[in-house]
Amino acid sequence: MNRRRALAAVATLAATAAALAARSGPLRAQAAPPPPATPPAAPLPYHLRDEVQAYIDELVARHGLDREFIERAFAQARYSEPAERLTTPSLVPPAARNWIDYRARNVDERRIRDGVQFLREQRAALARAHAQYGVPAEVVCGILGIETVFGRNTGSFRTLDVLLTLSFDYTRRAPMYREELAQFLLLCAEQGIDPLTPRGSFAGAVGLPQFMPGSIRRWAVDFDGDGRVDLRNRDDAVGSVASFLAAHGWQRDLPIQFRARAEAGVADVLGRGIVALYPWRDVAALGVAIDTPLDPDTRVLLLDLPWRTPAGEEGVEHRLGTVNMQALLHYNRSYFYGVAVADLARSISVRATA
Repeated sequence: MNRRRALAAVATLAATAAALAARSGPLRAQAAPPPPATPPAAPLPYHLRDEVQAYIDELVARHGLDREFIERAFAQARYSEPAERLTTPSLVPPAARNWIDYRARNVDERRIRDGVQFLREQRAALARAHAQYGVPAEVVCGILGIETVFGRNTGSFRTLDVLLTLSFDYTRRAPMYREELAQFLLLCAEQGIDPLTPRGSFAGAVGLPQFMPGSIRRWAVDFDGDGRVDLRNRDDAVGSVASFLAAHGWQRDLPIQFRARAEAGVADVLGRGIVALYPWRDVAALGVAIDTPLDPDTRVLLLDLPWRTPAGEEGVEHRLGTVNMQALLHYNRSYFYGVAVADLARSISVRATA
């Protein structure tokens, strides 16, 4: 009997030990830690990508550019994460547009003060631009003030990196940026510029007036007569802005805009954009009013500028723009931008003559 009890006790202990062993497993049999994740492969340099090689083939065939010139530049270019990130539209819904805030940021004391100084220091070039293109000095100052605060903020991104990134790693507007990249390379080849040298905005615009490469080749001018176009040069910047506006329909001695009174919704009826111009008689027939007599045949567009105060009050300010406002909107299609340029120009002119 005692023997049977002893055997039963031993069997119980053995079973318990086996259960514990099955539950915890032997120390030597514990799973080894997983191997470290393999880091992602570094992207191929631009000049080694198949699609970039096809693009180079196209540039050589279409524009006669030297393949070695392109490949040497592309081999040293680098992907620009900030350019892609800053150009990509945010997934967060933007805050409602507010003309009060926009105007306060762009028609500010610094720009007015610096604009008066620029007006005085560049008097000769501005007078020449007015005589040649019909664009008043203060309007050129208005654009340069809004764009870069007269050269203070021209951008520090290497232009080749930006344009390659947006051409081949940012698919939303790749065809446009590939054309701008072609224009950039042509510009460098024509003027003997090292493609790795120019710097500008995260979108590829350069110089005081922030021209894209295609705009430089079409409308920029050598206004100081040194044989080359350099938009870091104040004279060239002045002449090039005036040249651009004249090419886009600027009319000498015509006002840019008038303050207007309009009922809510009239702008919806007329439509928006730089082509929404109508004879003044037709716009006036919709109840739009201004305090200045205007020829009924004058073509105008109604600009609506929604605003909101910190207290929650809301409304819409209206301006009536002429074809000269349309020329400004070719520079930047935002109504806020066009009106801010016109307001800054007037503020600079008033301060300069005070």
